[in-house]
Amino acid sequence: MPDQPSLRDRRRQETRTQISRAAVRLTVKRGLRQVTIDDIAAEAGVSARTVNNYFSGKAEAIASLHHDRVLGIAEKLRARPAEEPLWTALTEAALARFAEDLAGADERVPDPQWIDGTRLMLAEPALQGEFLKAYAASEGTLAEAVAERTGTDARTDLYPALVAIAAGGAIRATTQQWARADPPVLFSAVLCEAFDAVAGGLAHP
Repeated sequence: MPDQPSLRDRRRQETRTQISRAAVRLTVKRGLRQVTIDDIAAEAGVSARTVNNYFSGKAEAIASLHHDRVLGIAEKLRARPAEEPLWTALTEAALARFAEDLAGADERVPDPQWIDGTRLMLAEPALQGEFLKAYAASEGTLAEAVAERTGTDARTDLYPALVAIAAGGAIRATTQQWARADPPVLFSAVLCEAFDAVAGGLAHP
């Protein structure tokens, strides 16, 4: 099991998340080009220097939420009952982590501005590289959690890496499908469908 983070580490992570959420909120409202580091700092209630200490730029700050989300899924996977099948545990861990992102909001009442903003962010070339880096950086941690659950070795066995990459791909596909759905659909429903498809070996539809 990984070491528990110290109080200082938890506070740093809270600040990091606060900045990242501020960057996403502003980008959803205004578009990436109309958001500055100073804007993000003001929205997050920190200094511009603090923002720069945590992130190399606004694109990295936005993509950070995706990185942290996958790390959160790994943490929740470790807490799932040992007798659960792997993909059931992964699905429940992912649903629980995404529910935290909603912060009590009703998923059945989607915010049109948020959906439109997500579409813009997914289509923004300046963000694509950062999103890929964020997923790649977090999939190693998810692979370690899978390895612990399955009795494999994340350093030498192919299986945990394949599962982590497949889960990350399912999350990306879910986000894209959810953002472009018309009429709107429940994110959780698309996520379950994606994970079920991967768990079933992606049989021909």
